[in-house]
Amino acid sequence: MFDSVPFWMWPVGFLLVLGPLVTIHELGHYLVGRWFGVKAEAFSVGFGKELFGRTDKHGTRWKLSALPLGGYVQFKGDMNPASIPDAEAIQNISPEERDDGNFHHAALWKRALIVAAGPATNFLVAVLIFAAFALSFGKPVTEPIITAFAEQSAGRDAGLEIGDRIVSLNGEPVEDFGEIVQEVIPYPGRELTFEIERNGSVQEVPVTAASLLQQDRFGNESRIGLIGVMSDKRVFQPVGVFESIGYASGECVRIMQMMITGIKQIITGQRSVQELGGPIKIAKFSGERLSLGPLPFIEFVALISINLAFINLLPIPALDGGHLAFYAAEAVRRKPVGAKGTEWAYRTGVALVLALMIFVTVNDVISLPIFGG
Repeated sequence: MFDSVPFWMWPVGFLLVLGPLVTIHELGHYLVGRWFGVKAEAFSVGFGKELFGRTDKHGTRWKLSALPLGGYVQFKGDMNPASIPDAEAIQNISPEERDDGNFHHAALWKRALIVAAGPATNFLVAVLIFAAFALSFGKPVTEPIITAFAEQSAGRDAGLEIGDRIVSLNGEPVEDFGEIVQEVIPYPGRELTFEIERNGSVQEVPVTAASLLQQDRFGNESRIGLIGVMSDKRVFQPVGVFESIGYASGECVRIMQMMITGIKQIITGQRSVQELGGPIKIAKFSGERLSLGPLPFIEFVALISINLAFINLLPIPALDGGHLAFYAAEAVRRKPVGAKGTEWAYRTGVALVLALMIFVTVNDVISLPIFGG
């Protein structure tokens, strides 16, 4: 039997995860924009109808909106919350207004930093969380020595033995058992070449990772690669502040690399599109992690924060990565992309994001137990 989580934990966990992360993301944009003298007309947590809000002395409307699936900062000169530039207004703007905090007339490098600040802030949150864990409990280090096999083990069947020290994997040196996990878990059926040290001699052992549909304690399924070898030589090494930040940054980069791998596998058909998750799955996982206690929940917050940074950096118009792609084109061309082309690209990007949201939400609904998922 799988563990069940009270339904109320789903929305509570969802709001406790996305609410602060979206606010922090948008604060990154807002604060860097203010630093560069760009005026913000609205700062919203959520989309749609305003539930309540207030206008500060700088003219920014701070508000909480009805649909808690994101947020936005609307800078002066934006046509709408997606930061689509108002081409007609930009062309007809007076010199006085141009110098009065209009986002689209700020220097190119300033606009790029304002846009990049949102994902960078999410990445920073994850780094701080992992660094705090490392400072509190130490950095986990596991020697790459096989101490046990699973009941079904592709590694044992291929010739690996207890006591073998794994020196390299596919030609890359191995210093920690976690590096092996990273190269096996995301790649079901992958062919691997282990270089192992046994009784003073070094030899190569080819292993093909098994493909396993794994279920966690809540019944969530994921397809993983598995070779069925384990190591219990794990210790937690004390670290200082700077070392903890280096370790945490490396963990965030590793997680983002795994996200990129997952997207590639979905695009190439190696993984099912059903593995894509939307707001309902985020709510479900948030509730499950919340039920496990504060530390697993905080770790999940870090994972979602990295996820938000990654998604927003995708080069899709209307996302931060799309804006940065236009700025890169502007830097190369020495002039902005044409007004009509820009507007159509952003509108297409908005449509694409909305279509993706609808798809993953339908995907989430179909996966619910009531529909046999």
